Amino acid sequence: MRKDSRGGTDAAKAERWFAVGHARDANARRAGVEAAAQALERDDAKLLVVFCSDSYDLDELLSGINERSGYVPLIGCSSAGEIATDGPGDAGVVVTAFGGDFSVATAAAVGASRRLREAGAEAASCVASVDDKPHRVLMMLTDGLAGDQQQIVRGAYGVVGAGVRLVGGCAGDDLKMKATFQLHGDRVLSDAVVTAAIASDAPLGIGVRHGWRRTGAPMLITKSANNRVYTIENEPALDVYLTRLDASEEVRSDPAAFTRFAQTHQLGLKTRAGEERVRFIGEADFKNRSLGCIAEVPQGGLAWFMEGDDQSVLEATDSACGDALALLEGRPALGVVAFDCIARRGILGNEGIQTEIRRIAENVNRAPVSGFYTYGEIARTQGVSGFHNQTLVVLAVA
Repeated sequence: MRKDSRGGTDAAKAERWFAVGHARDANARRAGVEAAAQALERDDAKLLVVFCSDSYDLDELLSGINERSGYVPLIGCSSAGEIATDGPGDAGVVVTAFGGDFSVATAAAVGASRRLREAGAEAASCVASVDDKPHRVLMMLTDGLAGDQQQIVRGAYGVVGAGVRLVGGCAGDDLKMKATFQLHGDRVLSDAVVTAAIASDAPLGIGVRHGWRRTGAPMLITKSANNRVYTIENEPALDVYLTRLDASEEVRSDPAAFTRFAQTHQLGLKTRAGEERVRFIGEADFKNRSLGCIAEVPQGGLAWFMEGDDQSVLEATDSACGDALALLEGRPALGVVAFDCIARRGILGNEGIQTEIRRIAENVNRAPVSGFYTYGEIARTQGVSGFHNQTLVVLAVA
């Protein structure tokens, strides 16, 4: 594990600030320099957060960013699309700068798939290195293909406890579902968890909403293990899914078509606490007729299929922003970071995601916006659970 930290001690630069840079240059180094230059409004940045397309040469991209920033502490990940103040996009890079009197420490844990809970705990230990300020969050960026993400969250929670909220998302690879990348300092990692502990004298608000509706009757998960569902109501899970949702012949036989269909037809779960969780169905095994989800689906639990539309998803966007802003104790937002599920993008389409980012900007009074389209979202505001699918998580910074 590698850690670094940087605190704010210069009284002349005690004011907090938040800025976002966005570049689409096809040359990785130039794109990194350009996005970093836009974000570095002042010379007292404490943290850079990078979201980028996996199509870049990521070593070259980091080299450009670090060259421009002078090696400000950095975390980041590859995406399934990037979000910036000027709107959403693909094949680009977004750099977010936290500056002024934030106190920050970063860490990385590798080999996450072999030790999910331990990796979460290891990466979370950087919280001990930040100043004792009244408001703290741990931003977590994980490999969404590493396995049960809830185990990573539980590991982090075991270290930070209830006093530090968790926020973040799972890296993407533009729906190829092959490999995602995590960034820490000047290193390009995979199968990793990277974190930034952020401490502030002002509030940090988190909003969480999904906008999906139940469809059909509840069902019993009769056989599952970790994140794979084998039978529902004692029938092959894939067959139940395809039949109840009246899937087309293409979806029933083509893995790529199935993945596109699953973006907008997911699984809802009822937790022990009575909460509703949405699970992203990432793939299907056409031989053993099972469903693969990004996170654990408990055997013996109640589930249902879920659907959404433009209106329900955009209403959830407004609500998530409202919830985050309400926690700022009347202060204006300096900026927001949005962790937005790729499945919501599938519902909204290209025109709809433009509308969504405009609405986020309007909700925060045109403050800077950054973020990315994820393979899963992290938001723990109470209790041990904190992993979500098909959800929008908003971090508002005062």
